[in-house]
Amino acid sequence: MSNNSKESKFVPYVSASKSLPELTVTAIILGIILAIVFGAANAYLGLLIGLTVSASIPAAVISMAILRGVFRRDSILENNIVQTMTTAGEAIGAGAVFTIPALFMWGMDVSQALILFIVLTGGFLGVFMMVPLRQLLIVKEHETLPYPEGTACAEVLKSGEQGGSSAKLIGVGLVIGGAVKALGDGFKLFKTEVETGITGFKNAVVGLDAFPSLLGVGYIIGPRVAGQMIGGGLLAWIVLIPAISFFGSGSTTPIFPSEVPISELDAWGIWDNYIRYIGAGAVATGGLITLIKTLPTLFSSAFATLKGVQANKGHLKAGTIRTEKDIPAKFVWLGMIVVLLIIAFAPVTEVGIIGAVAIGIFGFLFVTVASRIVGIVGSSSSPTSGMTIATLLIVALIYKATGFTGMDGMIAVVTVAAIVCTALAVSGDVSQDLKTGYIVGGTPWKQQVAMMIGVVASAAVIGFTLILMDNAYTMGSAELPAPKAALMKILAEGVLGGDLPWTLIFIGTAIAITLEFFGLNSLSVAVGIYLPVHTSAPIMIGGFVRYFVERFAKSKEARKTRVDRGTLFASGLIAGESLIGVLIAILIAVGVHVPEVAVIASNLIPFLLFLALAGVLWYVSSKRNKEDVS
Repeated sequence: MSNNSKESKFVPYVSASKSLPELTVTAIILGIILAIVFGAANAYLGLLIGLTVSASIPAAVISMAILRGVFRRDSILENNIVQTMTTAGEAIGAGAVFTIPALFMWGMDVSQALILFIVLTGGFLGVFMMVPLRQLLIVKEHETLPYPEGTACAEVLKSGEQGGSSAKLIGVGLVIGGAVKALGDGFKLFKTEVETGITGFKNAVVGLDAFPSLLGVGYIIGPRVAGQMIGGGLLAWIVLIPAISFFGSGSTTPIFPSEVPISELDAWGIWDNYIRYIGAGAVATGGLITLIKTLPTLFSSAFATLKGVQANKGHLKAGTIRTEKDIPAKFVWLGMIVVLLIIAFAPVTEVGIIGAVAIGIFGFLFVTVASRIVGIVGSSSSPTSGMTIATLLIVALIYKATGFTGMDGMIAVVTVAAIVCTALAVSGDVSQDLKTGYIVGGTPWKQQVAMMIGVVASAAVIGFTLILMDNAYTMGSAELPAPKAALMKILAEGVLGGDLPWTLIFIGTAIAITLEFFGLNSLSVAVGIYLPVHTSAPIMIGGFVRYFVERFAKSKEARKTRVDRGTLFASGLIAGESLIGVLIAILIAVGVHVPEVAVIASNLIPFLLFLALAGVLWYVSSKRNKEDVS
């Protein structure tokens, strides 16, 4: 036991001397199911808007409702294992969809074996690389690193008696979100995309995708980020697109990269041929700016962590009491070495020794940094995109210097970036989970094993999900833009080959830099520029709902209660739509006929339906109920 006074004063919810059911068969089965569900949901969301949402609190609530309500089991540690496994699915979904779809966009015949290889190696590295840091970051710095999501999840677990009523919110949201998706995009009873032009303003278009998931995302991320995203969307669709249309109205010859004259392009054609490159430049720059802004924290985190590891070698070994036992160090280091050797020599990929060494160096460096940063600012604010972009650019330059270019080089670069991105996503989530476990009194090695089981479970289906979605909608299309992966594709092409419209990309870079001088988050606005405004608009409505819910709360406690209720319902909307979206993709892939034209062609019906759904979200959030999560 450490002699650190802060550590010795802390007493977990379940003491080290007490043993409760934890890594049980029931917890593992439920955890696998939820890992697959939330992995698929986050994959769908990431392909649609390039963002994912935390699954830990919804998973904890569902777990408590099932284990307590159905199986009459009363172990907080079992619930902790379930939410730990579920976040593995969320992390695998994020790591995969932010990078791997780039391979589909190149027309590559992507196999499930390749996807499985990438996410498994990245997932295991994320867990292995975090284990040696637990004693330092979670235990030694318990008072200084709050790990906001992990701490919040621990509070939800400790208030487990209220899990039943909270789970109903998720369940109702899941049914409503799934029903709207099924009626709209499944049975085609109404249009799910609302669009209108602006009279006298050529090619200026505004629109809205009436998707429950986007409403839920807007509520969760809040009005500030949602507002910046819609700002980017409006900049693209009622400023840049009309400007390009105006200046190109007299053109009779195509202007690269379009193969058609601008005068013959509508708003969608201009977006596809020009705006997406501007948006890609802005997103890449925004990601790098986010990384640069965190450099002081990055370097201080890396030095503090490495210094702490060196100074506390004696305390990093497996503890003697239950709450101190990690996976033995010899297995951790052996696991890392074996995974890196497999990456270097496995015939599944061609990243080679250079790629494996790069993954080992950048993986451990960025995992060390990410594990500390998420403890300060939370997982949602971690500069994962920036670190992945930095990895891709550096590795691409190394490959180019060694003569490994062309399509093979680009595929290898994206593969390296995908493994590192997955490792970062998993390490950030496992850090939050271990914080939760530390507070409630979980057994570290059991959580670490649970995370690896969750990685395997979600990895087994993520390839099926990606291939299915590509077959149904096509990666990189307006229906499935996969913005983060499209960015990785563009950057790899830019360094290793391919003819890119660099002027457009540099315009995006200039926009991102200008936005920073305005005091805005350039990455949030850049994502809005890259995505159709139809995607940002419903997110903004969700942000508005969150604003009014908070605005009319009479106290801080009431505000928290309302936001928690809305977050659970919003999570249900996201999960429900995502799962039905995957089901619809399955039906399309197997040849089941889906109507092409909506029965109700009016724009007004889906718009009013979406506003009604926003009203339900507001009502659920604001409804007073003494049984709610406090």
